[in-house]
Amino acid sequence: MATAPLATTALTAQALARYVRVSPQKARLVVDLIRGRRAEEALQILRFTRKRVARDIEKVLRSAIANAERKAEDAGEPVDVDQLYVARCYVNEGPRWKRIRPAPMGRAYRYQRRTSHIFVAVAERERAAQQRAEIAAAEAAQTRGVKGAVKKVRKRMQQQKRKRSAPAKKQNKKK
Repeated sequence: MATAPLATTALTAQALARYVRVSPQKARLVVDLIRGRRAEEALQILRFTRKRVARDIEKVLRSAIANAERKAEDAGEPVDVDQLYVARCYVNEGPRWKRIRPAPMGRAYRYQRRTSHIFVAVAERERAAQQRAEIAAAEAAQTRGVKGAVKKVRKRMQQQKRKRSAPAKKQNKKK
Protein backbone atom coordinates (compact mmCIF):
# COMPACT_ATOMS: atom_id res chain seq x y z
CA MET A 1 0.00 0.00 0.00
CA ALA A 2 1.57 3.29 -1.10
CA THR A 3 1.21 6.31 1.12
CA ALA A 4 0.91 9.84 -0.19
CA PRO A 5 3.61 12.30 0.89
CA LEU A 6 2.72 14.49 3.82
CA ALA A 7 1.30 17.86 2.86
CA THR A 8 3.57 20.79 3.63
CA THR A 9 0.85 23.33 4.14
CA ALA A 10 1.86 26.15 6.41
CA LEU A 11 -0.12 26.52 9.59
CA THR A 12 -2.33 29.62 9.69
CA ALA A 13 -4.52 31.02 12.44
CA GLN A 14 -6.43 34.23 12.90
CA ALA A 15 -8.13 36.40 15.49
CA LEU A 16 -10.62 39.24 15.27
CA ALA A 17 -11.58 41.96 17.73
CA ARG A 18 -14.84 43.64 16.89
CA TYR A 19 -16.30 46.96 18.02
CA VAL A 20 -13.03 48.31 19.39
CA ARG A 21 -13.63 51.88 20.50
CA VAL A 22 -10.99 53.59 18.37
CA SER A 23 -10.97 55.28 15.01
CA PRO A 24 -9.95 52.93 12.18
CA GLN A 25 -7.54 55.55 10.87
CA LYS A 26 -5.64 55.60 14.18
CA ALA A 27 -5.61 51.82 14.40
CA ARG A 28 -4.25 51.47 10.86
CA LEU A 29 -1.21 53.55 11.81
CA VAL A 30 -0.21 50.89 14.36
CA VAL A 31 -1.24 47.86 12.30
CA ASP A 32 1.01 49.03 9.47
CA LEU A 33 3.99 48.77 11.83
CA ILE A 34 3.62 45.00 12.38
CA ARG A 35 2.48 43.72 8.99
CA GLY A 36 4.85 41.04 7.68
CA ARG A 37 6.99 40.92 10.84
CA ARG A 38 7.83 37.89 12.97
CA ALA A 39 5.27 37.42 15.75
CA GLU A 40 7.81 37.93 18.51
CA GLU A 41 9.13 41.11 16.90
CA ALA A 42 5.58 42.41 16.36
CA LEU A 43 4.78 41.89 20.04
CA GLN A 44 7.85 43.93 21.02
CA ILE A 45 6.90 46.71 18.61
CA LEU A 46 3.36 46.86 20.00
CA ARG A 47 4.60 46.80 23.57
CA PHE A 48 6.69 49.94 23.08
CA THR A 49 4.40 51.84 20.70
CA ARG A 50 3.00 54.92 22.37
CA LYS A 51 -0.54 54.62 21.06
CA ARG A 52 -3.55 53.57 23.08
CA VAL A 53 -4.76 51.13 20.40
CA ALA A 54 -1.45 49.19 20.56
CA ARG A 55 -2.73 47.31 23.64
CA ASP A 56 -5.84 46.16 21.80
CA ILE A 57 -3.85 45.04 18.76
CA GLU A 58 -1.39 43.22 21.02
CA LYS A 59 -4.28 41.30 22.59
CA VAL A 60 -5.54 40.28 19.15
CA LEU A 61 -2.05 39.18 18.06
CA ARG A 62 -1.59 37.10 21.24
CA SER A 63 -4.97 35.51 20.59
CA ALA A 64 -3.97 34.62 17.02
CA ILE A 65 -0.74 33.02 18.30
CA ALA A 66 -2.70 31.02 20.88
CA ASN A 67 -5.12 29.94 18.15
CA ALA A 68 -2.17 28.71 16.06
CA GLU A 69 -0.82 26.69 18.99
CA ARG A 70 -4.24 25.19 19.64
CA LYS A 71 -4.78 24.40 15.97
CA ALA A 72 -1.43 22.61 15.79
CA GLU A 73 -2.16 20.73 19.00
CA ASP A 74 -5.51 19.54 17.66
CA ALA A 75 -3.83 18.39 14.44
CA GLY A 76 -1.21 16.54 16.47
CA GLU A 77 1.65 18.50 14.96
CA PRO A 78 4.31 20.50 16.80
CA VAL A 79 4.50 24.20 16.00
CA ASP A 80 7.42 26.52 16.64
CA VAL A 81 6.01 29.85 17.77
CA ASP A 82 9.29 31.51 16.76
CA GLN A 83 8.51 30.61 13.12
CA LEU A 84 5.16 32.43 13.10
CA TYR A 85 4.83 35.79 11.37
CA VAL A 86 2.02 38.29 10.87
CA ALA A 87 0.68 37.18 7.51
CA ARG A 88 -2.30 39.51 7.27
CA CYS A 89 -3.59 42.31 9.45
CA TYR A 90 -6.03 45.03 8.69
CA VAL A 91 -8.59 47.29 10.32
CA ASN A 92 -12.13 47.67 9.06
CA GLU A 93 -14.58 50.32 10.09
CA GLY A 94 -17.22 49.28 12.58
CA PRO A 95 -20.54 50.96 13.23
CA ARG A 96 -20.51 54.61 14.19
CA TRP A 97 -22.15 55.82 17.36
CA LYS A 98 -24.16 58.95 16.63
CA ARG A 99 -24.10 61.40 19.52
CA ILE A 100 -25.47 64.89 20.09
CA ARG A 101 -23.75 67.76 21.89
CA PRO A 102 -25.60 70.83 23.10
CA ALA A 103 -24.99 73.97 21.06
CA PRO A 104 -25.84 77.65 21.57
CA MET A 105 -29.41 78.94 21.29
CA GLY A 106 -31.05 75.57 21.97
CA ARG A 107 -29.53 73.82 19.00
CA ALA A 108 -27.55 70.55 18.89
CA TYR A 109 -24.39 69.49 17.11
CA ARG A 110 -24.09 65.89 15.91
CA TYR A 111 -20.83 64.02 16.15
CA GLN A 112 -19.82 60.41 15.55
CA ARG A 113 -17.77 58.05 17.67
CA ARG A 114 -16.07 55.57 15.42
CA THR A 115 -15.44 51.89 16.12
CA SER A 116 -13.12 49.39 14.45
CA HIS A 117 -12.84 45.70 13.68
CA ILE A 118 -9.21 44.56 14.02
CA PHE A 119 -8.14 41.40 12.16
CA VAL A 120 -4.76 39.66 12.61
CA ALA A 121 -3.68 36.41 10.94
CA VAL A 122 -0.44 34.61 11.71
CA ALA A 123 1.14 31.91 9.57
CA GLU A 124 4.09 29.62 9.68
CA ARG A 125 6.91 30.21 7.25
CA GLU A 126 6.89 27.79 4.29
CA ARG A 127 10.40 26.60 5.11
CA ALA A 128 9.40 25.80 8.69
CA ALA A 129 6.35 23.88 7.45
CA GLN A 130 8.55 21.81 5.14
CA GLN A 131 11.00 21.07 7.95
CA ARG A 132 8.12 20.04 10.20
CA ALA A 133 6.80 17.72 7.48
CA GLU A 134 10.27 16.22 6.92
CA ILE A 135 10.70 15.54 10.63
CA ALA A 136 7.27 13.90 10.78
CA ALA A 137 8.11 11.75 7.74
CA ALA A 138 11.45 10.71 9.29
CA GLU A 139 9.73 9.74 12.55
CA ALA A 140 7.15 7.74 10.59
CA ALA A 141 9.92 5.95 8.67
CA GLN A 142 11.71 5.10 11.91
CA THR A 143 8.53 3.75 13.42
CA ARG A 144 7.81 1.77 10.29
CA GLY A 145 11.34 0.33 10.40
CA VAL A 146 10.92 -0.70 14.02
CA LYS A 147 7.59 -2.34 13.28
CA GLY A 148 9.15 -4.21 10.37
CA ALA A 149 12.04 -5.41 12.54
CA VAL A 150 9.61 -6.57 15.22
CA LYS A 151 7.64 -8.52 12.62
CA LYS A 152 10.81 -10.25 11.41
CA VAL A 153 11.83 -11.22 14.94
CA ARG A 154 8.37 -12.59 15.71
CA LYS A 155 8.40 -14.61 12.51
CA ARG A 156 11.79 -16.15 13.39
CA MET A 157 10.61 -16.98 16.89
CA GLN A 158 7.52 -18.73 15.52
CA GLN A 159 9.67 -20.75 13.09
CA GLN A 160 11.97 -21.80 15.94
CA LYS A 161 9.00 -22.87 18.06
CA ARG A 162 7.67 -24.98 15.19
CA LYS A 163 11.04 -26.70 14.78
CA ARG A 164 11.21 -27.50 18.49
CA SER A 165 7.63 -28.73 18.75
CA ALA A 166 7.71 -30.88 15.60
CA PRO A 167 8.57 -34.52 16.40
CA ALA A 168 11.86 -35.64 14.99
CA LYS A 169 11.64 -38.29 12.27
CA LYS A 170 13.28 -41.59 13.03
CA GLN A 171 15.45 -42.84 10.32
CA ASN A 172 15.42 -46.54 9.64
CA LYS A 173 18.94 -47.71 9.60
CA LYS A 174 19.79 -51.01 8.16
CA LYS A 175 21.90 -53.18 10.32
